[in-house]
Amino acid sequence: MLAAGYLGQRVVDGIDLEVRPGEAVAIIGSNGAGKTTLFRAIAGLLRPMAGRVILDGRDVTRWPAQRMAKAGVAYVPAERHLFGAMTVKTNLMLGAYPTRPDRETLESVFEIFPLLRERLQQRAVTLSGGQQQMLAVARALMGRPRLLMLDEPSTGLAPKLAKDAFDALAGLKGTGVTLLVAEQQVPLALSVADRGYVLENGRISLDGTPRELDQNPEVRRAYLGIG
Repeated sequence: MLAAGYLGQRVVDGIDLEVRPGEAVAIIGSNGAGKTTLFRAIAGLLRPMAGRVILDGRDVTRWPAQRMAKAGVAYVPAERHLFGAMTVKTNLMLGAYPTRPDRETLESVFEIFPLLRERLQQRAVTLSGGQQQMLAVARALMGRPRLLMLDEPSTGLAPKLAKDAFDALAGLKGTGVTLLVAEQQVPLALSVADRGYVLENGRISLDGTPRELDQNPEVRRAYLGIG
């Protein structure tokens, strides 16, 4: 049961979740539910206060972020953290670090995000919000991650652009990348998920398939305004 937080205060506690290889799993929760804290603990950016993080049968609880990245865990925060003054191409090349970028991986990224091919020499800061989100995900994919963690990918995007971003994420399914997506917009999250968990006040309150969660009265009332 994973617990994590700051200054001795637990933000998430009693977390027990599983992400199977090749799955897309959604973590649904409102602002302040603990989604970012949970992701930071899994990614090695925040040391858990209790519990364990297991990757391929190995206990990686105390691994730092750089070691997790080398093990194939990529984390895209809501803030994206692009290198704004650098070009799209440079951002993508840096995403492959510490390995050398290769043409095959770059071409596979362009298949998912063809617009980026047209913007290679454009500075990242000049891209639209939706394009920056594409670049953030594409940069993470350059490292050939086995687990891609996306924290609130709809942040700052208009509804149309948010849907486009999730349509692109749906295209990742079947490529071998395992997805863990934290999102408060339930319809978007469930549109790409094989399974989902509801996080409330730092604890998992519900889990199930997209259909089960979409039809759950508590989810419909709290997140969809229905019922």
